Amino acid sequence: MPRKYVKIDVYGKEILELKREGKTNREIAQKLGVDRKCIRNWVFRFNRQQRKLAAGIKPHPKGRPRKDAQPRDIAAEQAYEINRLKMENELLRDFMRSMERK
Repeated sequence: MPRKYVKIDVYGKEILELKREGKTNREIAQKLGVDRKCIRNWVFRFNRQQRKLAAGIKPHPKGRPRKDAQPRDIAAEQAYEINRLKMENELLRDFMRSMERK
């Protein structure tokens, strides 16, 4: 038996509405004409996404990032790296002095 593909995201609002009414996954699946596992998986993914948004985690876009997606601030990155290296040099210099080496 071939699998039937259904773009379940199209039914997102309807699924949420039926869930708020207290319908089970099986009832929702029968109403929409899809497998109950599709509904279960969609609800699971939706809840996971909502938890991440509530925690302040930004969702990542799907697929490979574009080359020109976000221009980087190279000057700021270099300034940060220079400050980090200066601090590391000072720590090493102080350590060497404490070990009585020059």
